[in-house]
Amino acid sequence: MYSLIRPILFRFSPEKAHHLTFGLLSNFLGSDFARKMVKQNLKVASPALRRTIAGLEFENPVGLAAGLDKDAKLTDELEALGFGFIEIGTLTPRPQAGNPQPRLFRLPTDQALINRMGFNNEGVEVAAQRLKQRKGKIIIGGNIGKNKDTPNENAVEDYLICFDALYEVVDYFVVNVSSPNTPNLRALQDKEPLKALLETLQQHNEQKPKAKPIFLKIAPDLTEGQLDDIVEIVLSTKIAGVVATNTTLSRENLQTSTSEVEKIGNGGLSGKPLTQHSTEIIRYLHQKSGGAFPIVGVGGVMTAQDALDKLAAGASLIQIYTGFIYKGPDLIREINQAILQQSQQKSPRS
Repeated sequence: MYSLIRPILFRFSPEKAHHLTFGLLSNFLGSDFARKMVKQNLKVASPALRRTIAGLEFENPVGLAAGLDKDAKLTDELEALGFGFIEIGTLTPRPQAGNPQPRLFRLPTDQALINRMGFNNEGVEVAAQRLKQRKGKIIIGGNIGKNKDTPNENAVEDYLICFDALYEVVDYFVVNVSSPNTPNLRALQDKEPLKALLETLQQHNEQKPKAKPIFLKIAPDLTEGQLDDIVEIVLSTKIAGVVATNTTLSRENLQTSTSEVEKIGNGGLSGKPLTQHSTEIIRYLHQKSGGAFPIVGVGGVMTAQDALDKLAAGASLIQIYTGFIYKGPDLIREINQAILQQSQQKSPRS
């Protein structure tokens, strides 16, 4: 079905197509009956797909990455497509419009996207209120950031505000310090400020009635030395794990012409060009840490094999975004079927 719809959607600008898609999902999956019927057709259900990660029970390991449903508008509808979990955000304390349009671009030849959205969202309180009204039971992650005009020295306050607003309505948190589209945000990935931020959040977390898992989302542009620091910080702060990776600033090995890429300008690149590099970062973190913490693998998951490669490299869960834009809901089912088939092949014969 999506293969028929996609050529129509791709005639529109990427951001316009996003709003059209959300409108279609809202209209067609607005009722409990419609969601139930679609879920029966798309969902791959098996005990072999279940995962227990950071104390949370996932029905399957394929999730939606942050960025698509920033404001938690369609969690029930997206759940019906077969996801095992959904990550909302990135959310900030106050609403912000993000960067000027156009700010989202397709590179079809490369099966890639470039975005410089800039944490556009309606504010954390609006998303929290929506989540209080959702009907589904799917695991929800809250991806949190800082407002653009908040200086880095005050960033922790923004993260704490978002944490408190979402604490009752999400199952886990993701600290986003790796988006390339908020000025100076990536400076928070430096060892000392990052450690201080995560220590403060974790101390605050532990004062709650029940601590929630906190993950750190990292950029794919870190050096090995910086990745070593990430491992050390995750272990010392005792956060739950890492989401690897965000979008990249690199423009290497693209088939799209240099002139076209330069015309697009700044932004984070996602999709197929990131596939291998993201997988290698997962492998490095897993080996360096001795598998001491779970890794959520995201970045260029365009096929079921891409997902299997990330799991083999050390990922515990998988997220998709650009692959979902290009391949649609079928990709969720294909990945889960491939994982299931692989698990059955590994199981000893009775």
